[in-house]
Amino acid sequence: MLELLQQTHIASASIRLCSDAQKRDLLLHLADQIVANIPIVLRENALDLERMSDIDPKKDRLMLNESRLIAIAQSVRDVAHLPAPDGALLSEKTLSNGIILRKITVPLGVVGVIYESRPNVTLDVSALCLRSGNAVVLRGSSEAWHSNKALVEVVHQSLSTMGLPKEIVTLLPTDRALMHDLFNATRYVDVIIPRGSEALIQFVRQHSRVPTIETGAGVCHTYVHSAADLKKAHRIVVNAKVSRPSVCNSLDTVLVDIAVAGAFLPMLKADFERWNVEVFADETAFAVLKSIDYAYLKAATPEDFGREFLDFKCSIRVVENMESALSHIREHSSRHSEAIISEDSCVCNQFIHQVDAAAVYSNASTRFTDGGEFGLGAEIGISTQKLHARGPFAMEKLVTEKWIAIGDGQVRNE
Repeated sequence: MLELLQQTHIASASIRLCSDAQKRDLLLHLADQIVANIPIVLRENALDLERMSDIDPKKDRLMLNESRLIAIAQSVRDVAHLPAPDGALLSEKTLSNGIILRKITVPLGVVGVIYESRPNVTLDVSALCLRSGNAVVLRGSSEAWHSNKALVEVVHQSLSTMGLPKEIVTLLPTDRALMHDLFNATRYVDVIIPRGSEALIQFVRQHSRVPTIETGAGVCHTYVHSAADLKKAHRIVVNAKVSRPSVCNSLDTVLVDIAVAGAFLPMLKADFERWNVEVFADETAFAVLKSIDYAYLKAATPEDFGREFLDFKCSIRVVENMESALSHIREHSSRHSEAIISEDSCVCNQFIHQVDAAAVYSNASTRFTDGGEFGLGAEIGISTQKLHARGPFAMEKLVTEKWIAIGDGQVRNE
């Protein structure tokens, strides 16, 4: 492991020295290679898929198909055409002693990413790191080993074609016993970014001596206010829950004002039953849904609030007013994505300013919390912490700063 990390550290100088045009050409070549290698990648992905149960909600995240790979290739092209964040002049001044002082952006160096059953991350992270002048070490899960290996080989093809060392992008073994070496490789790895479950994120946070950027789990709420357009609320809630429930920006808890609960909750019945959504309802919501014979209804326990379901499941709580909704969110939110549905703009603004989350929505689905949707090309992750990066982040957070002082023989006398 240490030898692999050392090789990537050495190779990082090669990508750092590439011109903007070279890095752009590298990604455009990589996008073409992704499309050219679709049959090989899908064959390897099938080996991973056949080992996972069909009822496992992670299977959707693991699955690649032709349309998804074409979309990933387009994302890589989008990243190629974005302005690179490294080499930007942040400030410049001349000191009284004549020294010219500049502050510029420079790549972090070697970025380590630990992630679970999402092989698309392999290409997203590689593209963003390469475009920003960083090398990357990837540690995926054993469930996606064949997929990740095939995708990294595609990246290596492009690196070799462009005359760059393949060690700029390194896929690490999945043996958990080797994680200790990665966590202590402060000489070779500059930052580690965990992407996945809360358990994974906390494990990395507790054990790594290398600085980390947390990409937090999503416990996402949508609050239906008494002044909501209920048709609009219905459309948003259904989309946030069923469009792709295995991802972190999907809806986990619906909060509904008591004034509209009797009218709104029955509106969910047909769509939720079509998708077999299991609902964990508080006493008031349970009574409403029971009266209309909702098919997949359970009484909520305290543990069902503040729970990231990542499945066709959600909890529902009826609240007295917005203060009750805000109180619930303060107690149970993971500070990922929160939404309010209301036609009262003053109420929406109050919610936006009082909720502490990386992304807050007014009259829109939380499913938009995504680097691609935010115009970042792709994303490294969605950070719920407050230092360095917060929310969907990509290349703009893969740089740090360097001070450059240009003198002409000056010495300090004090």
